[in-house]
Amino acid sequence: MTTAIWIILGVLVLAYIVLNAKVTRSDGTLIKKLHPYRRMLSFVMPSRNESVVYFDDYIIADNLLEYIEKTRKVFPIDITHLVVNACVEGLRENPKMNCFISGQRLYARNHKAVTFSMKRKKKNKEAKVTAVKLFVEDDENFEDVCARMNDKIGVERTDKVTGVDKELNFFFRIPRPMMRFAIWFVRWADYNNILPSFFTRDDGFSTSMFVANLGSLGMRAGYHHLYEFGNCPLFLMVGKIEERAWVVDGEVVPRKILHLRYTYDERIDDGLTSSYGMATVRRCLEDPAESFGVYYDVDDEPEGEPDVELDDSDLEDDPAEAEAEPAEDADEELEGEAEEDEEGEEDEAEEDEEDEDDDKPASDA
Repeated sequence: MTTAIWIILGVLVLAYIVLNAKVTRSDGTLIKKLHPYRRMLSFVMPSRNESVVYFDDYIIADNLLEYIEKTRKVFPIDITHLVVNACVEGLRENPKMNCFISGQRLYARNHKAVTFSMKRKKKNKEAKVTAVKLFVEDDENFEDVCARMNDKIGVERTDKVTGVDKELNFFFRIPRPMMRFAIWFVRWADYNNILPSFFTRDDGFSTSMFVANLGSLGMRAGYHHLYEFGNCPLFLMVGKIEERAWVVDGEVVPRKILHLRYTYDERIDDGLTSSYGMATVRRCLEDPAESFGVYYDVDDEPEGEPDVELDDSDLEDDPAEAEAEPAEDADEELEGEAEEDEEGEEDEAEEDEEDEDDDKPASDA
C-alpha cells in the first residue's frame, strides 16, 4: 500500500514537472528574453482585469466619412470596416502589441486576428449578438479584408446554424456542476499549454484584439473589461460620431469627432508601445485614402451629406452673431438720441432770440 502511494505521488510530481516544462503553444511563441520586472508582473497581477489600463483617443472624422461615402459606390463598407483595418495596421507596425499572457508567461502571437461584435439583425433589440473572428494575412489589402468581413457578416445574418452555435447549444445542455468543471478544465489545460488548437482556433476570446462598435447603435464608447477566458489583451470600444468643440490654430471650431476607448493589458508591454499603436490607428482613420488606398474615381464627389446623425438642437448660436445685433441696435438708439438733442438745442436757441426781442425798449423797436 505504501509503495502504491509513493508511485502515485511520483507520477503526480513527474506530471507537474512535465507540464511546467511545456512552453510551446499552437497560437504563440514564448518570449524568453524578458526583463525580470516584466516577468514578475504576471505573478504580482495574475489576472487581466487587475492589469488593465484605459486610454481615450479622438479621431477627426471628416476624411473618414468622405472616404466611406465614395468607396461605398465600389464595394460596401462602414466605420467598422475601417476600424478593423486600422487595428490590423496597428498590429503590423507594432508587433509588441500582438502578444498575450498565458500561464503567467508572455507569448508572441503567431498570427493576427481581430474579433468584432455585431447584431445578427440590424438595430433589433431581440437579435442575438455574435462575435466574428477574422484572421488577417500581411499580404492582404483593404479591399480583401473588407470582402472577407462582408462574407462573414452575411453568414451570421442568415438563419444558418454556425459551428459556434452548435457548440454553445451542446454546452447549454450540460448540468451546471459539469459545466463549471468543463470550464475549469479548459482553463487549466490552456494554462499548462495542453489545450488542443481547435479549441482556440475559432474562439473569439483568443484573439489579438476585440472591437465593439457601439456607434452603430447610436451609443457612446464605454469602459469595457478584458475577458479572463481566452487570451485577448486589447479591447476597443468605438463610439458614435459627434460634433464637438475643437481647437484649431488657437480658435475653437466645431468638428465631427469619433471617440475611441482602449482597454489594454499592461503586462504585455509598456505605455510607449500602446501609444505607437494608437497613433497608427489614428493615422489610418484620419487619412484612410493614404493608408488603405483609393478605390474610387478621385474626381467623384460624394452625393449629399455623409450619413451621420447629429442632433443640432443642443448647439448654441454663435456668440459673436448674438452680440452683433444688440450692438447695431444700440448704435441706432445713440444716433436717434443725438438727433433729438440737436433739435432740442435749436428750439432753445429760437426761444432765447424771441425773449431778447421782447425785452428791447419800445423806442428801440
